[in-house]
Amino acid sequence: MAQEARRKEERMIERIIIICVGFFLDLLFGDPHWLYHPVRAIGQIITWTEKLLQKLLKYRSGRETDIGKKRVAGTLLVLVVLLFSIGVPAAVLAAAGSIHPYLKTGISCFWCYQLLAMRSLKTESMKVFAALKTGDIEQARTAVSMIVGRDTKSLDEAGITRAAVETVAENTSDGVIAPLCYMLLFGVLGGFFYKAINTMDSMIGYKNDKYRYFGTAAARLDDICSFLPSRIAAVYMIGAAFLLGFDGKNALYIYRRDRHMHASPNSAQTEAVCAGALSIQLAGDAYYFGKLYHKPTIGDDKRRIEPEDIKRANRLLYGTSVIVLCVGVVVLAVVAMLV
Repeated sequence: MAQEARRKEERMIERIIIICVGFFLDLLFGDPHWLYHPVRAIGQIITWTEKLLQKLLKYRSGRETDIGKKRVAGTLLVLVVLLFSIGVPAAVLAAAGSIHPYLKTGISCFWCYQLLAMRSLKTESMKVFAALKTGDIEQARTAVSMIVGRDTKSLDEAGITRAAVETVAENTSDGVIAPLCYMLLFGVLGGFFYKAINTMDSMIGYKNDKYRYFGTAAARLDDICSFLPSRIAAVYMIGAAFLLGFDGKNALYIYRRDRHMHASPNSAQTEAVCAGALSIQLAGDAYYFGKLYHKPTIGDDKRRIEPEDIKRANRLLYGTSVIVLCVGVVVLAVVAMLV
């Protein structure tokens, strides 16, 4: 029993080290474009599996055709993608561990670093900020199109800024806090589990003619798996707003009022906090794939949104991430001492 308890404690300590190393590597280096990213591999698996299932099940792409086949195909895709996204890293880690434990730990640190998107989110959003500051609207539209799903060709300066702030706020949860939470709970394989689900949702979780039924399983699973992390991110973002000198009281007020003002049960959680903390209004109508979608606004229009709000949103991103990391490490350390 004592030996088993000791092994559990060592695993907890190792997980803390892996997550802290991965976190600070992401903080320092982000995601260089030349470095192959595991999410790209997950995306390729999704694309290949989708094409294969369409050939095997022979369903048509029309909106109201072959609904049952599309739902079955979408469910099968989720299972296949999760199998590969977790099974391949698990096999690599097992093989590395059989060679040397430090090799397994090193690979885990590297993957943890890759699965977090804090620095890259800041880097890409600051490209939008830089273009806006020089007055290059076309370059700003191009830069923001790299990080949002909406149509950007007709956006003015305020629309570009709003889109950038929204994606920083939303991806504070999806890109950083959620994978961090899953890694704290289940190790690096937990991070792969979440990133696979979130990538499926971002690729096929749409309600357009092509994916309305095929993407249902992926979208619902993402809603479920993001439910708690999005709320954890929102709560700690409120704390970060107070600590960083933003309007924490208004962040809490807007969060309580507007956290459900989105078709997704999770997306407005951190967007509401960010809007309140910065005293700006986010969301509203937007074009996707050439079609106008009417969406409620989040926050109050107390002042005109400005490019500097992109920098402020990134401060909230970093503050929230550091707080969640610290709290998570403390919780793991306490658990390690108690086992």
